[in-house]
Amino acid sequence: MTTVILGLAGGLGLFLYGMKLMSDGIEKAAGAKLRSILEFFTKNKLSGLLVGIVFTGIIQSSSAATVMVVSFVNAGLMDLYQAAGIIFGANIGTTVTSQLVSFNLSAIAPLFLLAGVIMIMFIDNPTVKKVGEVVLGFGILFTGLTTMKDSMAFLKDSESFVQTLSGLTNPILAVFIGFVITSILQSSSVTVSIVLLMASQGLLQLQICFFIVLGCNIGACSSALLASLGGKKNAKRAALIHFLFNVIGSIIFFVILLFIQDPLADFILNFSGGNMGRAVANTHTSFKIVQVLMLFPFSNLLVKLTYLIVRGDDEVVEENTLMYIGDQSLYTPTSAIPQATLEIERMGNMAVMNLEKSMTAFLNESTDSLNDIYKMEDSLNFISGGIIDYLVQTNQHALPVADKKTLGGLFHVVSDLERIGDHAKDIADMTNTLISKDRKITVPAKESLIELYQLTDELLLKAIYTLKHRTDVYVDEIINLENEIDAMESRLQKEHVKRLAKLECEPNAGLIYSDILNKLERVADHATNIVYITLSDNTNLLDEDQMAELK
Repeated sequence: MTTVILGLAGGLGLFLYGMKLMSDGIEKAAGAKLRSILEFFTKNKLSGLLVGIVFTGIIQSSSAATVMVVSFVNAGLMDLYQAAGIIFGANIGTTVTSQLVSFNLSAIAPLFLLAGVIMIMFIDNPTVKKVGEVVLGFGILFTGLTTMKDSMAFLKDSESFVQTLSGLTNPILAVFIGFVITSILQSSSVTVSIVLLMASQGLLQLQICFFIVLGCNIGACSSALLASLGGKKNAKRAALIHFLFNVIGSIIFFVILLFIQDPLADFILNFSGGNMGRAVANTHTSFKIVQVLMLFPFSNLLVKLTYLIVRGDDEVVEENTLMYIGDQSLYTPTSAIPQATLEIERMGNMAVMNLEKSMTAFLNESTDSLNDIYKMEDSLNFISGGIIDYLVQTNQHALPVADKKTLGGLFHVVSDLERIGDHAKDIADMTNTLISKDRKITVPAKESLIELYQLTDELLLKAIYTLKHRTDVYVDEIINLENEIDAMESRLQKEHVKRLAKLECEPNAGLIYSDILNKLERVADHATNIVYITLSDNTNLLDEDQMAELK
């Protein structure tokens, strides 16, 4: 019996590791593209449903897909109605694993193992290596299945074990067993696959498998519920959609099965050609499809129900607080870069606003808003530090290949935005100096500053748009604006020197005017840097020394 238990444990370990390797490999190889599809094709619930099926079928985990959706909702990347469609689809997509297992591809598992090892060890292309992880994971998964299957074959000879399982006829107990095992393993696919193997070995009757599968459906909600605990209220509501969908569907099926389990078992077994493994897999898939067909028309009501359970709105986020990042319970590598980009965009908008306030204060020769400007600068420093810490932590994880190209550049984007905030503060300091020492800027000088500032502000806004959407639509305009700002700053500096020579302005006030011209030109440079970095491949931008510095 010890040998059997060790074989089961080893096989389960290989199965879990193989599934994780497959899922992680797919996310790293194509996670960014899958995320783009997820974001683009979820404009309505039906498209969200289809995307949820495909997305989860590819990454082989409804738990991972749902946690990702919860993190997207938490970051504001999608609303609850979009999330509902994806969550419904994820429940169908997750049955792909059990379908694959039921086909018993163990005989060709060694081929996948060899192919995966060759791709990882002997091919330098990063994408091919990630695909190799998927192939290797597939091979390990079926090797684990073979080990478990061989161990279970010995259990058929254990009279006490067979009697114990054959005595499992209580539907409530079966649901509870499925729920507990799935909650522990964090994967309904794994639990259903184990049930499938046991049924194919004659250790479980199909009728009792029905109820274990229902328990698996409920247990699959635990990952998203746990992940949402530290999130915003909409994140909790998204996890609740998953929970309510599975619980309500399982209750309906439970009641129906009490009356038709025997004829349904005969029907599914005949449909599956008498193969018990295929019958369990088909049960898992058919339950999910029927559940979606029953509840999909009521998805809006399900979303509204979550508002009754989780009431109220989130507290208004203070400026000196991170809004989109920092909650590790909702961290997923696939959503890390979009969430960081949202936080950086927020930082950029704050920097633009502070520059506007400082220029307005200077041109109006007013100190009323200086304290607000200094507070905003403190917030920018806090947020930039938080983003850098988050990016450093993100760099420790295995990211999608496309996101690796982005990560290094984001460090530099944060630095550029922080410098823009510094320039805004410097202009506020100059305003204070100008007023406290009763110095005056001439009207023509102010008009020149307004003209240069308007061009700089336009460039800044286009740079932040480029960062958010990763599009080159404004590149030509940004280059032209940068050249125009450089030329204007040079011309205004020369005109200023001429006015000084003719004693047409105060020398001390003139120095402040010249400094602000220079700072606006530097702001434009930083904004242009953001555009170039955003649209470049920054995979190797950070070397080890720079990373150590950032840490």
